[in-house]
This record gives sequence, structure tokens and C-alpha cells, in this order.
Amino acid sequence: MHRVLAGALVGVAAACSVSAATPVAARAASANVAALQIALAGAGLSPGPVDGISGPQTQTALQRFQARRHLLVDGIAGAQTRRALGRRGRPALGHRPMRLGTRGWDVAALQFLLRVRGYGSGGLDGGFGPGTLAAVQRFQQAAGLTVDGIAGPSTLAALRRLQVTPTPTATASGPVRFLRPVSVAFTDGFGYPGGRRHTGLDYPLPYGAPVAATGVGVVAFAGWNSGGYGNLVVVRHRLGFETWYAHLSSITTSVGASVSGGTVIGHVGSTGHSTGPHLHFEVRQFGTPIDPVPYLLTASAARNVPVAGGAAAPCRPNADARQTQDTDPLVARIDRCP
Repeated sequence: MHRVLAGALVGVAAACSVSAATPVAARAASANVAALQIALAGAGLSPGPVDGISGPQTQTALQRFQARRHLLVDGIAGAQTRRALGRRGRPALGHRPMRLGTRGWDVAALQFLLRVRGYGSGGLDGGFGPGTLAAVQRFQQAAGLTVDGIAGPSTLAALRRLQVTPTPTATASGPVRFLRPVSVAFTDGFGYPGGRRHTGLDYPLPYGAPVAATGVGVVAFAGWNSGGYGNLVVVRHRLGFETWYAHLSSITTSVGASVSGGTVIGHVGSTGHSTGPHLHFEVRQFGTPIDPVPYLLTASAARNVPVAGGAAAPCRPNADARQTQDTDPLVARIDRCP
């Protein structure tokens, strides 16, 4: 059985070969942590957003569940805790093929993996319903697999090959480009500035400064993240790309909202694990943080924010203008821009 320690996988059963194939960093998004969060939410507790990143809310919810069931309150989702969760706590991911009608921990983990790869199932509830079936089939088709709607070893292996890794990926391929989030230069870069792992770029800005989306997309998350990001907005773009905007003082958008370059989504703050007001900006592809710099244009999204008096700044051209169904427009559309 997996043992999930409020943010880290500390043991993996040999029987779950798919899950054991890829190590998961303690602070990286984990399908098993997401499954725990879904199980705790189903038990009537509040582990925070289902983001696969454990933090104080997940830890507190897990300990409350253990105390409620008269278990050892150690914050570890071990065998006894998983049994107490009932069908929500088993079986382990990779223990069985998942198909329409199955329920459990493994289905919840599957739904999370599908979502972060850009194949949303319509819900994170641990139940393999029509939405999950359609998501599995879409992924199988995109991955060149047999489209049978059964999440077996080959489908899980394909999903796991894109698993978040402890070491940030420096580059990735793809035609997508983004406006720079703000017009100022970043301080801490991607990688290991000062010897610490950093999955994005930090931009020093005054408290309350507007933060704008850097390209065309749909808001996938807008709320509090207990893993250290504080107030967080995640925008999902095409080809598996996401942009993350963290430590915001306020959020001015909501899940499902369509945005483009220059759409204000929040304001600079210092929420979460932050020592002062700044914007933490990330680019992720299929859930893996990548260096944003190679994907940034010279134009800034902040320049497209409407100025005082209602006038709009000139639209900036987008490099990713292609004649496809979900392409970015030729210019960043904001206010009266064409």
C-alpha cells in the first residue's frame, strides 16, 4: 500500500508497479496526494483544493479524520487510515484496470492525472462515470493507444511518462508563446537560484499591482492553494500548457472564465509562502514546470491592461497566430482591441 505523508509518498508497494515507476517530489503535484484529498473531501472534511500538493489544510483534515476514527494521529495515510476511508481509500493506483462503473482511490488518482494532462473528466470524485470514460478515450486517441476506454497498464504508463519529476524540466517543445506577465525584470529565475529549487520566475511589484493573463486560455483554478502558493490562478492553454500566477492579494476571475493576453485576473500580494509582495509566475506543460523564458515574447501583458479613464493600451501581436480552431488571435484582445 502507499503511505502518504501530508505531501510526500514515503513508501510504495511492489504490487503497484506503475506508481512505483516514477518518484514523486514532496512538493510536486502527486496523483496519490490528490486521491487522498478527494477521499477526505468525500468524508466530509476540508483538505483544501484538490491540487496534489499537500499542505496545512490537507494535514489538518487527515489528522481530524484519524482522530474521528480513533486511529493513531500521525498525519500518515497508512494501511489503517486507508482501510478506514473505505472504498475511497483503495485500491492503489495500478492495482487493477479501471473502467466504466469502477470506484475508488485509483479512479480519483486517474481523474487527477487526466486533468493535469489537459483531459478533464468533469469531476474529481473517484467514480469512473461517462465523463471519465470520455476523458480516457480522448487521451488514448491522442497518445496513439487502443481507444477502449479502459485505463489499464498501457494507459497509466502513458500518463505516468508525463509525471511531474523532482528536477524541473529546463525546456520543452511546442509552438505556444506567451506575453511577459509584467513589464519589470524578474529577480529569482527558474532552476536553483541560491541553491534552492524554484519552479518559476519572481517579479518584484508593489502590493495591489494588476496581474494579467499572458495568453488565450481558460481559468482552470482560482482560489487558495495550501501548498505555499497562497492565492493562485491557473490558466489552461492549448497543447497541454498552463500558466500559474501565485501569491496574489486578490483574485478577479473564476474557474471557467475565458481570458486572453491582458485580461486582469488578480492583484499582486504576498500570500502563501512569501516574504514580500511579488508575482510568482510559472509555465507548465502537462503538469511539469518548465523554464518560462524561452516561451516569453518581448511584449508584456501588463501593457495591455486598460489604463485609467477607460482607454485601452494598443494591442500587442501574438506570435502564436495559426489557423486552427483554438489558436491565439493575431493580437491580444482586450477592451476595444480588434
